[in-house]
Amino acid sequence: MDLLTDRIKDDMKAAMKGGEKAKLGVIRLILAAIKQVEVDERITLDNARVLQVLDKMVKQRRESIRQYTDAGRLDLSVIEEAELVVIQDYLPQALSEAEIDTMIQAAIAESGAESIKDMGKVMNLLKANMQGRADMAVVGAKIKSALAG
Repeated sequence: MDLLTDRIKDDMKAAMKGGEKAKLGVIRLILAAIKQVEVDERITLDNARVLQVLDKMVKQRRESIRQYTDAGRLDLSVIEEAELVVIQDYLPQALSEAEIDTMIQAAIAESGAESIKDMGKVMNLLKANMQGRADMAVVGAKIKSALAG
């Protein structure tokens, strides 16, 4: 199995050779975030953990874009959106709304969840399969409405 970090490092070399300064900067940010977790936890990250780091970076960018847009700083918002595109390139194919709904219904049935109190069980079943492929805040809202309704 190829490691995602190897692909990111190869893309960094290509960006250096191609003179793509913006992409290179984002790739360096990604590698720094991965390295930070590796140093903090004294481990080498596997693909699943790298996806968690990338997912966290995507969330940060989305929040920054929202805040910059609300503040009228479209110049900074555009920069964050460009970074978001590069980061999402390393995430797996996003799930469609229908796929998310189907997976939620299957997880509810599998866990035997009946109320909002059981939301954690459903979320635990879905998290591994959806990591990096769906916004978990949206998934959480969908689970809540499915269990409430």
